Amino acid sequence: MGEINAAVTVKNLVKKYGDFQALKGIDFDVAKGEIFTFLGPNGAGKTTTVKILTGILKPTSGFAQILGLDAVKNIGEIKKEIGLVPDQPYVYPYLTAFEYMRIVGDIYGVPIEKQKLKIPELFEMFDLKDRSGEIVDSFSHGMKQKLVISSVLLHEPKIMFLDEPLVGLDPKSARLVKDLFKKLSENGVTIFMCTHVLEIAQKLASRICIVNEGKILALNSFDNLKKTVSEDADLEAVYLKLTENDGKERS
Repeated sequence: MGEINAAVTVKNLVKKYGDFQALKGIDFDVAKGEIFTFLGPNGAGKTTTVKILTGILKPTSGFAQILGLDAVKNIGEIKKEIGLVPDQPYVYPYLTAFEYMRIVGDIYGVPIEKQKLKIPELFEMFDLKDRSGEIVDSFSHGMKQKLVISSVLLHEPKIMFLDEPLVGLDPKSARLVKDLFKKLSENGVTIFMCTHVLEIAQKLASRICIVNEGKILALNSFDNLKKTVSEDADLEAVYLKLTENDGKERS
């Protein structure tokens, strides 16, 4: 695919559902290896954006590129290079965890010898080793979330799209995942994460994008964003100021 500077490029992206405009012409770029967080209230357009970038939805207008490829025209090729952890961990309920991982590996063309090595490693990492032979339908939400994250890591995507990836995880697993995201980013994997957990965004993200009602209110590093409030401000203070002021402007 050649050398591409940006992992994700979005230009004037619009998405309408009938008369409702979920995205109102947003623009941003995400660099390779960046941890980029997308913050906003419920209904701000975060999940819609992720669904467009991963080929689940088509935009009404504007365009998005993933690794230099058109997110509509080249979505088949793009899907080989990306991984998605959705806000709900959808898995095949009547497969065992091991069977689920094998199917994912086969879909993405992971060689069987590599699967034999990597699946046990991932199960060990996420404390799923002793449950790998059990039906997924018996798993808790947190265990399903860990299984989905494991399945994404199995095929080593260049970009990971994460929609509330830590929901349902116990503190130990959440810490593991946060450390893992840092390591992946250092190794050149791009992390695009939607989250309501502002502390995670503040600590992990190289840049933070705050959206509300389909438009971008701010996009910068935390150090630069906090200057809009005070040098001692945390991300919660910045977020509340921006989203509250946005509401006042519309009233």
